[in-house]
Amino acid sequence: MKTNKKITTKQLVFSAMAIALAVVISVAIKLPSLPNGGSVTLFSMLIVTLVGYWYGPALGIMAAVGYGILQFITGPYVVHPIQVVIDYPLAFGALGLSGFFSKSKNGLIKGYLAGVLGRFFFACLSGVIFYTVYVGSWGENLIAIWGSIVYNMTYIVPEAVITLVLLAVPGVKNSLVKIKEMAL
Repeated sequence: MKTNKKITTKQLVFSAMAIALAVVISVAIKLPSLPNGGSVTLFSMLIVTLVGYWYGPALGIMAAVGYGILQFITGPYVVHPIQVVIDYPLAFGALGLSGFFSKSKNGLIKGYLAGVLGRFFFACLSGVIFYTVYVGSWGENLIAIWGSIVYNMTYIVPEAVITLVLLAVPGVKNSLVKIKEMAL
């Protein structure tokens, strides 16, 4: 993604504040983690997707990748170096896909869903790649694939549903529009 525009100080400050807030929330305020990683946090994915919603896909993806790296630093779960790349910069970086909807009607909701689906895809891909190596037959691989999908749904879907309910509250929606106006 090549952009001819320079990142402004305002964009840098708002992006840094969003990433910092998302990290604090994900570390300090979360429901119990699952045994092999993954947990429901209170709106940290939403906060990361806001950067894309404010500034578009290039800055949104950069900020989300940075967030993914911070997630690795603050709570790594390592099976293999490639898994680290898939689970952290790629999976969390996918939250920046929200930027592709920054100028569309209901862009925040569309972008949030795109980012969450992107994160879900990479989380499942990681599970499929690294857990199917432990089984040998095609049937067992299908079980491992479904296991990865179900496992990742147990924490990504509840957080997405809770966030979508929050975004349906008119006061929250209006506040986020005002914050976008300030960010721009």
